[in-house]
Amino acid sequence: MNVLAVGDIVGDAGIEILSKRLRGVKRYRDIGFTVANGENAAGVGITPGQADRLLDAGVDVITLGNHTWSRREICDYLDDNPRILRPANFAPQTPGRGWGTYDTPLGDVCVINLIGRCDMKFGNENPFHEADRIIGRLGPRIVLVDFHAEATSEKLAMAYFLDGRVSAMWGTHTHVQTSDGLVFQNGMGYITDLGMTGAINSVIGIKPESSVSAFLGNPPDRFEAASGESKIECAVFEIDAETGRCLSVEAMRIT
Repeated sequence: MNVLAVGDIVGDAGIEILSKRLRGVKRYRDIGFTVANGENAAGVGITPGQADRLLDAGVDVITLGNHTWSRREICDYLDDNPRILRPANFAPQTPGRGWGTYDTPLGDVCVINLIGRCDMKFGNENPFHEADRIIGRLGPRIVLVDFHAEATSEKLAMAYFLDGRVSAMWGTHTHVQTSDGLVFQNGMGYITDLGMTGAINSVIGIKPESSVSAFLGNPPDRFEAASGESKIECAVFEIDAETGRCLSVEAMRIT
């Protein structure tokens, strides 16, 4: 099975290019399952309408991150729709679910969404302990993990912790694609960060003038997602459906 993992979708530009290009990419690469991080679809956060657009575009599961609660109207949607996940190590009283199992022609696929703790500025549960708890309950051979984290060290540590226990793990959140895609010794596919889906002429998806103004020390203003020519940054994980082991990892940038 070929699994497509799509990096953080930012604003209308990200939603639009995914809507235009995703189905063609899936046909060309014979993709059996697609996961996309959508926590920046509204610039910060995601609305129910935007989530529907991503699912209609061909995404099978949407994952989120530290901006999950930036658009409060998503709360009921998280409870109602099993195809959107928020980090599993959020507090247990929060709406929604952090992992799910999904039926495919090649068998069940489990997706787990986790968030890191380094520099995230609020107290999530330990993602390592949470991953251990969830994996101990699973039956599917194919298990995919989106680890939404700032620090590369935390992502790599999680990768070594999960190698041999899941099929693939990828990082999201930094919006910059890394060049370190590989298959670990015990069969887990990995990349530190998928990158970003959104406007090319931007600062990680945001209008450059907004970001420059902030770094100059000007009074804070609302960041706005950039528009214009866009890209999809993603990775394809080739996974043996019988064993759950990853066979290859390929990072891609599509314009």
